[in-house]
Amino acid sequence: MKKIICKKEYDTETATLIKKHTVSYYGDPAGYEETLYQTPEGLYFVYVCGGEASPYPCEDITRLAKTKVNEWIETH
Repeated sequence: MKKIICKKEYDTETATLIKKHTVSYYGDPAGYEETLYQTPEGLYFVYVCGGEASPYPCEDITRLAKTKVNEWIETH
């Protein structure tokens, strides 16, 4: 997935996967995945997707500040 946020491109195809957090199993309507990536420019973002009953029924990308990366890793 690719998304432009504040004139910066965040692309799961070109970024480096740092950590993936999965809740439940594939096909569970309440299950979801949160995946932390780093862009070639050093920016961080989280890609989310899940079932229709999950917190992420539609796939999306959100930015993550460098100061929040370690906290995200520790809590996921």
